Amino acid sequence: MNDKIPLAGLPLDELEEALSPAPAFRARQVFRWIAGGAESFDQMSNLSEEMRRELDGRFLVRQTKVVRRFESGDGSLKLQIELADGARIETMALRDGAKRRTACLSTQSGCAMACVFCKTGALRLSRNLSSAEIVEQALHLKDAVSALSNIVFMGMGEPLLNLDALRRAIAVLTGGGGGGGEGGGARAAKAAFSTRRITVSTCGVVKGILSLAEEGPAVRLAVSLTTADEALRRRLMPVAAEANPLPALKDALKRHQAQHTKRITLEAVILGGVNTRTADIEALKAFAEGLDVLINAIPWNPVDGARFEGKPLCAPSGAEIARFAAALERAGLKTVVRRSKGARIAGACGQLGAPTPVDAPDLGRPGAPG
Repeated sequence: MNDKIPLAGLPLDELEEALSPAPAFRARQVFRWIAGGAESFDQMSNLSEEMRRELDGRFLVRQTKVVRRFESGDGSLKLQIELADGARIETMALRDGAKRRTACLSTQSGCAMACVFCKTGALRLSRNLSSAEIVEQALHLKDAVSALSNIVFMGMGEPLLNLDALRRAIAVLTGGGGGGGEGGGARAAKAAFSTRRITVSTCGVVKGILSLAEEGPAVRLAVSLTTADEALRRRLMPVAAEANPLPALKDALKRHQAQHTKRITLEAVILGGVNTRTADIEALKAFAEGLDVLINAIPWNPVDGARFEGKPLCAPSGAEIARFAAALERAGLKTVVRRSKGARIAGACGQLGAPTPVDAPDLGRPGAPG
């Protein structure tokens, strides 16, 4: 492995320290170039040739590379990215309307949560990603789609079990590079994200939610709840639910909302015939009481081999989805049914890490002949 330090994951203050004794404005220039899409020091034209050579001897602009690209008919793009140690992860750009693009970033290689309906959970955890490996996903996606409107940490892994790297990545993505000016400045300024446009999705890690409440950053929060029936949730999401019981989770969400006054999204993956009972409606209503929440009803995206209590899981019918959403609305819960995106390229919610279908549109390796 290369022992050079990757710069893409360093917040500006850490970048200034890494480049010392160079003056701070040099760090701002480099930060802006990286945020603006530079892939090598040779592209940083406002640095002297001597400084570019010196930086190239000590640092990497990026340490990861895109090895495959897949595009769905709904405008979704999946990138398979190879890390410096040879491990591979996946990241998505989802299209909403003509111009809006949301980056779905991974924070771990694999996942330890073992939710029965999620392919990534079936892979088990390989390791946490570094802040550079997280940020570089966004940079690769911007290279592919030009601009990103929002970021969601809903890819592979549990973000709140990699909180230090997550915080550093968010600091980079929201940093803006110290303003505009020469050297990628205008493009970098546009690339900076407000925390209002960043969402962290968690299986409900209480300790991490409380840490976000007390120490920030003040991003939007989504919780993969699936059901508020404690016994059923422990069978569907064994690791997450057993360590983070619903009363403690609700208390943590109240604390987070008191600190940041943002509406919280409760994500309910709809599993055919499993969690759409009247009891599930009542449990969700009781859990949501006292919270400002939106229910995101997500029809399950099939993955091979997913089973629950000995039986294959199945996707809900259109009628079951409609009944479930209508019942939630009647219970007074603001509910949105999320339209599946990226399923054809195994990039929909819960599918990352699954083999990409052989008939998926493959854009090949970057730079390869079309």
